[in-house]
Amino acid sequence: MAGNSFGQAFKITTFGESHGKALGVIIDGCPAGLEIDEDFIQHELSRRRPGQSKIVTQRKEADTFQLLSGVFEGKSTGTPISMVIFNQDARSKDYSHIANSYRPSHADFTYQQKYGFRDYRGGGRSSARETAARVAAGAIAKTLLKSLGIQTYAYVNQVGDLKLETPYKELDLSKIEDTSVRCPDLQMAAQMVDYIKKIKKQGDTIGGTVFGLVKGCPIGLGEPVFDKLHADLAKAMLSINACKGFEYGSGFSGIRMKGSEHNDVFYNDNGKIKTKTNHSGGIQGGISNGMDIYFNVAFKPVATIIPEQDSVNQVGEPAKVVGKGRHDPCVLPRAVPIVEAMTALVLVDHLLRQRMIRL
Repeated sequence: MAGNSFGQAFKITTFGESHGKALGVIIDGCPAGLEIDEDFIQHELSRRRPGQSKIVTQRKEADTFQLLSGVFEGKSTGTPISMVIFNQDARSKDYSHIANSYRPSHADFTYQQKYGFRDYRGGGRSSARETAARVAAGAIAKTLLKSLGIQTYAYVNQVGDLKLETPYKELDLSKIEDTSVRCPDLQMAAQMVDYIKKIKKQGDTIGGTVFGLVKGCPIGLGEPVFDKLHADLAKAMLSINACKGFEYGSGFSGIRMKGSEHNDVFYNDNGKIKTKTNHSGGIQGGISNGMDIYFNVAFKPVATIIPEQDSVNQVGEPAKVVGKGRHDPCVLPRAVPIVEAMTALVLVDHLLRQRMIRL
């Protein structure tokens, strides 16, 4: 199975399965001399881990990591950094009933057809548990960004039809972690939490969107043809489990505007060139222009639901599938740190390609 690596100059390779012994990541390309804050890495993993609130899966994983290589006396050595997270609460028996049947909208069928064999225990590599390794790597990428004054944020801005309309500049982003749903508008967050709980009681699931933001990004990241910055961000986001869409800047709403309304006019702000509006989302011609980068990431409802569904087994015979085990009624709260991690990985990779990082 190919496709387990991401990045060029700052490259990560993840490994492990949802119900295997462990998950992990190898980071190749981290500059030497970076102070590695293990407490921060653990903090980021704890934001993604299961069982953290009543509106996420109740699988009990501490997601405690072990640093195996690439760090000496608290600093990166420039050699590959490897980290491992051992699974502690896998219940593989919860999936024995679908060993020979295909769950609707899961990867069961496509994996079986492509490889002729699949790990039915929680989906194996197709499980969102794989993203724990990405978050661990993303924590190191975020540390590099912080040294350059670049900040990444993400928050839930829509659950089902509940949509936060307040522009990000009018929100207090320090409140993102104040609620279990990770929405900085506390009134809207309360409504979202209540709605997810209602959906969970019905044995169903719900989707929504996560808003991503980068502040302090320098001018010049991205290449103008196939390696556009927004194209790499799109690939990063669409590689996250359950992600169904990506838009940056004005996105799809921009199609309702005329060019005279949509164009971002330049002006000189005390010797620094800026744009009066930012419909471009901080990226023009595939290259960052120094303005805030912002985007939306759409996530579908989790495919595993409790009500019985019609399906077929591996020989095409009719089968019934019932959701068992522990699953998220909504992926959004735990997707927030994953979106931040993937954003950081893309930015650091491009910064290193442009040789903009000096430690």
